[in-house]
Amino acid sequence: MTKQTVKIEHNRDTPHSANMRTTAPFSAKFNISFIQFLDPEARVVRPLPGFASQPEKLIELYSAMLKTRLFDTKAISLQRRGQLGTYASSMGQEAIGTAAGSAMQPEDVLVPAYREYAAQFLRGVRMQDILLYWGGNETGMNFAAAKHDFPICIPIASQIPQAVGVAYAMQYRKEKRVTLCILGDGATSKGDFYEAINAAGIWNLPLVFLINNNQWAISLPRTAQSHAETLAQKAIAAGIEGQQVDGNDVIAVRYCVQKALDKARRGKGSTLIEALTYRLCDHTTADDASRYRGNDEIEEHWRYEPLIRLRKYLEQNKCWTEADEKTLVKTIGAEVENAVKDYLATPTQPTTSMFDYLYETLPDALSSQRESVKRRIP
Repeated sequence: MTKQTVKIEHNRDTPHSANMRTTAPFSAKFNISFIQFLDPEARVVRPLPGFASQPEKLIELYSAMLKTRLFDTKAISLQRRGQLGTYASSMGQEAIGTAAGSAMQPEDVLVPAYREYAAQFLRGVRMQDILLYWGGNETGMNFAAAKHDFPICIPIASQIPQAVGVAYAMQYRKEKRVTLCILGDGATSKGDFYEAINAAGIWNLPLVFLINNNQWAISLPRTAQSHAETLAQKAIAAGIEGQQVDGNDVIAVRYCVQKALDKARRGKGSTLIEALTYRLCDHTTADDASRYRGNDEIEEHWRYEPLIRLRKYLEQNKCWTEADEKTLVKTIGAEVENAVKDYLATPTQPTTSMFDYLYETLPDALSSQRESVKRRIP
C-alpha cells in the first residue's frame, strides 16, 4: 500500500435566480488523506504518535492481535468438527478491532458487525461468550463485561442507524461518551449507511464510523461495489470528516480512531474512517473464497498483514524476541483452551428459550406455540 491523498473538487455554476437566497458555496474543495506510520516492511514513514514510543503499549497491541488470531484458528477448528456453528473469522483484519478497543473509554459504546472480536476482548467480553453465540446460544451476547455494548450484528448495515440512536441519546443527556460503529465495505452500499451518516452530520453526533474495508462483500469485490475512488469520501455528502488509513498498520488505525474519539467527545462531531485491509480468510466458514478469487491474490496480501508488520518493527527495535513470542503463544493458547472447555461445558438452552426474550408478556398466539414446543421437544 502506498501513501496517497485524494483531492476532490466540486464546482457548481448553475445560474441562480436574482431573488434566490443561498449560503451554500458555489465551489468547494475536499481532501481525503491517507495515514500510515509503518509500511509493509515495518519502516517508519512518518513521525510516530506518542503512544507508539512506549514499547509496552505496542506489545499490548501485538498481544491483542495475536490473541484474536489464535482464537480464530481454534474457532474454525471447532466449526469443522461440528462443535460450533457458522463462524466469521477476522484473519488479516485484527488491527482494526485492536485499535478500536484500545482507544475507547470504558463508558463508550461499541456497535459492532461480526468480526470485531479484538475490540470486544479488549472491552472485557470473554472468549466463551463469542463461542456461545456462534454455537447458537444467545446468552453469549449477555456479556460478562461492557454490558452497554451492542451484540454481534449479522444483518448488513442494520447496526449503523442504531449507532446513531445511541449517539443521539448521549448528546441529549450531555454525556461525555462516544459511540463507535464498525461496519464492512459492503455496508456502505446500503441505504441504512447513507441515512445514518447524514443524520450524524445534521445533529453533530458523538459518533465514529469505522469501515473495515477488507475488499470483499462476501464474493463481491470492492471494485464492483462503488465507483467512488475511496469509501472515505462518502463522508463528504454527509458533511462530516472522512479519512483513509492503512488498516494493516495498527499504530495508524489506533492514532486515527483515538483522534476521532477525542474530537467527538469534545462535541466536534462525527468522523468516518476507512481502514484499508484484506480478508485473508473465507467470508465465513460457510463460504469457499477459492470460487471467486485466486491464491496468487491472497499470497500477495499476506505481505501486508498486521501481525507480521508490528512484530517485525518490535524485533528491529530490540523489543521482542523469539522467546517472547513462544511464551505469549503458550499463554494465549492456554487461555483459549480454557475458554473452549467452559463453552463446551455450558448446558444447552431449552428449545422454549426462543420465546422467552422478545416480549415482556408473551402474546396468546405465541404462548400456545410455546406450550406445544414444550410438549414435543424436551
